Amino acid sequence: MAEDLAAAVSTLYEQAELALVEKVTTALAEGIDSPLWVQLKLAALGNLQSAINEIIAALQADASGAIHQAVAEAYDRGQQAAVVELGAVATGPALAAARALPSAPAVDRLAAALAQETEATHLRILRTGLDVYRQVVAEASSAPLLGATTRREAAGRALQEFAQRGVTGFVDRSGRAWNLTSYVEMATRSAVGRAAVEAHTDRLGAAGVELVIISDSPEECERCRPWEGKVLRREGTSGADEVEMEHATEDNQMVTVRVAGSLEEARAQGLLHPNCRHNVSIYLPGVTRPRPKPPSRATYEQTQRQRYYERQVRTWKRKAAAAIDDKARARANAGVREYQKRIRELVAETGLPRKSHREQIDRPAQLATVDRPATPARTAVR
Repeated sequence: MAEDLAAAVSTLYEQAELALVEKVTTALAEGIDSPLWVQLKLAALGNLQSAINEIIAALQADASGAIHQAVAEAYDRGQQAAVVELGAVATGPALAAARALPSAPAVDRLAAALAQETEATHLRILRTGLDVYRQVVAEASSAPLLGATTRREAAGRALQEFAQRGVTGFVDRSGRAWNLTSYVEMATRSAVGRAAVEAHTDRLGAAGVELVIISDSPEECERCRPWEGKVLRREGTSGADEVEMEHATEDNQMVTVRVAGSLEEARAQGLLHPNCRHNVSIYLPGVTRPRPKPPSRATYEQTQRQRYYERQVRTWKRKAAAAIDDKARARANAGVREYQKRIRELVAETGLPRKSHREQIDRPAQLATVDRPATPARTAVR
């Protein structure tokens, strides 16, 4: 219901990460063949810090509005879906109660929680940029003394490693490590999904609806599969049981409903995770029938392989931005083309749609990529 809304927020962070890579690379590349390079780089550390702080300030200003807009849109979609469902069965006070629920406090609460989570990453952006800069200066200045490699080669290698990993150090509640963009995308997808479901189920609850049903989605993961097509309590106790309920449209007619548990229980076991394709809908005893499962175009593993290839395309584009010479840039562009080729082959094999926007790194100052062969002039960090 709200999967697309996370893109606006995660794109801002990907832009910031790429801008950071380019700022650090540009600052280090300037005058690298000078015998005074080390002294010049250490003296220019303050300039780099100011440049990174400008990136963070712009990110914070843009992300705040994007986060609130994404959460508000997700919440609105959720409540509209509930009103549409209720319009077919609820009239009078029940429907009016669902429409009258205030939305602003809930949106502000959910947006504030996401903003707090993402703002915690900003200090890490500054720290990573300065740490990488110092590391490259140290490694590149000592390499010629050791006779191992040239200063330019040492700097290039360290910058490519930085571009490979990006800004890292983010760990979710399950202990999984993420880089900046992936972490923000995961957090935003979770927040907008939660907003849509909360708005939907709260309005169903205001109209007296107790039960919901989970959709049956193709290419599902193992965590979601046990809940597909199941009827759940909108809130309340966990555990499966059978209940006798009055038919939704027939007076004095009772039907037996098999309830698999609560929505909270299903979410705790993985349902509605980030990137989950399942929906929550109203369940009307005696009326609602599970919809047929849409045909699968591929396996869940193949969809995850596509996402991996997309991440690799973006990683190689970051490497192109971090290239300190034409040779490194050509190698990075070759990496982009290789993973784009793998995506085309996978799409042709499975019929999965190609999501070209997930291969792009959009930013105001376009970088040289395989689609833009010209190399822009590098400018010093001021």
